[in-house]
Amino acid sequence: MKILIIDPLFETDTEIEREAAGADTELTFVMSRNGLIDDDSIYADADGLLNMRSMHKVPAATIAKLKRCRAIQQGGVGYNHIDLVAAAKRGIAVMNTPNYGTTEVANHAVALALNLLRGVQVYDRRLRRSNASWDAREIKCVRRTVGLRCGIIGLGRIGTATALRAKALGFRVIFHDPYLPNGADKAVGIARVRTLDELLAQTDVLSVHCPLNTETRHLIGSREIALLKPGTFVVNTARGAIIEKTAILAALREGRLAGAGLDVIEDEPLRSLEEAATPNLIATCHAAFCSVESKIEMRGTSARIALAAVTGQKLENVVNGLA
Repeated sequence: MKILIIDPLFETDTEIEREAAGADTELTFVMSRNGLIDDDSIYADADGLLNMRSMHKVPAATIAKLKRCRAIQQGGVGYNHIDLVAAAKRGIAVMNTPNYGTTEVANHAVALALNLLRGVQVYDRRLRRSNASWDAREIKCVRRTVGLRCGIIGLGRIGTATALRAKALGFRVIFHDPYLPNGADKAVGIARVRTLDELLAQTDVLSVHCPLNTETRHLIGSREIALLKPGTFVVNTARGAIIEKTAILAALREGRLAGAGLDVIEDEPLRSLEEAATPNLIATCHAAFCSVESKIEMRGTSARIALAAVTGQKLENVVNGLA
């Protein structure tokens, strides 16, 4: 069996993937350039494709070149860069790896929220200026977590983990997720809100945890931001295009939002000095999933699931209906 691994996390260290795949599996490691492969003939004889980063797109044209492929394994949670319909038509199962970074992303979301609420970055930036005032009272946006409403969009694995952390910090946690069965709120002891508009109107800290698809692209735009209370904080550790970039940056510049912590941004990275200078913005480089442990788990789990798929074993985490 041959598995093509595109954009490995570490080009010079492939031990984890090789151990997970076993000695009888041929692994080919290729780095893409701007999401493209220089020699796309390598697709033809691959029994499986393991895509480690979302920068490498897998559209219908690429899927057509996969002559022998049985499965496409995405090394992360998101799969909006893969044409699920085209893969299904070819009988190729598409799978993701949803569990490796749950705690990391939830911790990162809470860290961004606390940074904003406690003014950590604002204090730090001010104190690094010459003749800076050593006066905590100058920062006006610092808030107490107890009693604030934390609104969660999407109560999946990461959304649930974030909700529980927020609850432990004293937030009054509410969530909106139209795809969860009744009673999900009872299981974790938080309040369910039936419409997105209702959630936005009640929220003090908004945290986004839904997948990116045609339904959720620009789920939060100018209209939705206008529904938020003045002084709301927004955190996004899901996918950038769920929040319309121009809308949220404008709201920050105009002072309608108290702050935003964005690990993911539409049309990454920040494209200009003006965007980077947006006030009350904390940006991290799609790093919420990162830890030494999560990367090891991602690599081993992805390779194991890909190998099982190409050898006819039980499929895991199928996202295009070919279970």
